[in-house]
Amino acid sequence: MHYEVEVGGRVRQVQIRREAGGFVVALDGRERHIDATRIDGHTLSLLLGSASFEVTVARQPSESGQFAIGVGAVPVTVLVNGRRRWARKEESAGAADGPQRLAAPMPGKVVRVLVATGDKVQRRQPLIVVEAMKMENELRASHDGVVAELLVREGQSVDAGTLLAVIRSAAP
Repeated sequence: MHYEVEVGGRVRQVQIRREAGGFVVALDGRERHIDATRIDGHTLSLLLGSASFEVTVARQPSESGQFAIGVGAVPVTVLVNGRRRWARKEESAGAADGPQRLAAPMPGKVVRVLVATGDKVQRRQPLIVVEAMKMENELRASHDGVVAELLVREGQSVDAGTLLAVIRSAAP
């Protein structure tokens, strides 16, 4: 997943991927290996090298994409997805050659299904929203097409890599 995150008025590039039982988080291109464990619905325990951090995450009710993050006793307001980047490999120019297999990026819960089987969709159109670690991930179509299969419903829990939908390329 690739995000642009605004912290203290500064926009940072953040990439997150699973690797070797943990995560690799790249902040402005600098990678760090992190082990994360959920303590409760709003709290994570993070290991970064030999340092341990307790992080709390709370969505701000009045602001879409805004979170109050607490690292130890230090509160920080963070705007996530305000300018999310969509230039992922599957969305490149050649992606329209075959069906898009939309999979869950990490374990979570399907909170919104925005399409139905048979619906026509356009490139970058939001299709499904998955909440993971109290953050909503909006999954979008990589190219114009038709929803060929919809394999989840709202409220359903999914594992990382679970196939959620298949988008068939639009006929020329």
